[in-house]
Amino acid sequence: MTSGNTHADDYQRFADWGRDHGQAVRGYLLAMVRRTNLADDLTQEVFSRAWQARRRYREQGSPRSYLLRIADRLVIDRSRKAGREVNLDEDTWRQIEPAGRTAEPIDNLVQAEAIGQLTAALDRLSPAQRRVLLLRYYGQLSFAEIAEVVGCPISTALSHSRRGLQTLRKTLVEDAP
Repeated sequence: MTSGNTHADDYQRFADWGRDHGQAVRGYLLAMVRRTNLADDLTQEVFSRAWQARRRYREQGSPRSYLLRIADRLVIDRSRKAGREVNLDEDTWRQIEPAGRTAEPIDNLVQAEAIGQLTAALDRLSPAQRRVLLLRYYGQLSFAEIAEVVGCPISTALSHSRRGLQTLRKTLVEDAP
């Protein structure tokens, strides 16, 4: 956003950002912090910070990447202050995954089991691998954008993704019934 924009232009751009990227930002935050109310607060904080910085914002990459970078920094700062890592649990996946299209109890049980297996597999990843995969899944970011968000070379982001996916595949195959 350039300083020549009017307040109405800024407002419209942020309304568009909220519509287009709000769900991805909230999904990433919810997956990282595991608490709906905290994810909602942090999502609001992401957009608040972006609004406050609107005069300094320059189009470099995608707005989604910019917003997820703010979200990622908020989560990391919160984690450091709390002195613990953020992880995913089964309840989080139930909240953030789309509801099943059928109401059949057996389908719900199969979905619940799959969520449990995925959660257990994600718990085996390093924090860096988990961050990269969540940014890829929720943010639908390119690896160049992920590298920018997490502050690492693109080769490192690719490596974290590759090793994380290998671990997930291995874990899910080993744990398959």
